[in-house]
Amino acid sequence: QVQLVESGGGFVQAGGSLRLSCAASGRTFRTNVMGWFRQAPGKEREFVAHINLNSGNTYYADSVKGRFAISRDYAKNTVYLQINSLKPEDTAVYYCAAKWGLVGDTNGYAYWGQGTQVTVSS
Repeated sequence: QVQLVESGGGFVQAGGSLRLSCAASGRTFRTNVMGWFRQAPGKEREFVAHINLNSGNTYYADSVKGRFAISRDYAKNTVYLQINSLKPEDTAVYYCAAKWGLVGDTNGYAYWGQGTQVTVSS
């Protein structure tokens, strides 16, 4: 199994920034792509971004391009999500996920974290 632990969520005012972290442990050799999803109140969970842990190639949802940046520390098995210019509509639980697959394919995630809450006030 692969365990994912998110951190870095919180309460922030609109226009602010946050950096979320996701640390992977366990059988991480089973994964090569890690990403972020989010679920706002009353909405379905949606893909945000993901990254190939080896190449560093990234892929973003159109809705977050330009404000969100995903990165990884290969040695630490950790992925980050930098969120800038936060908006109230960014309020959601942010989930880290991992899989073995291709960048650009937003399906097929086998492992999920518990989520971290991000709340943006106007």
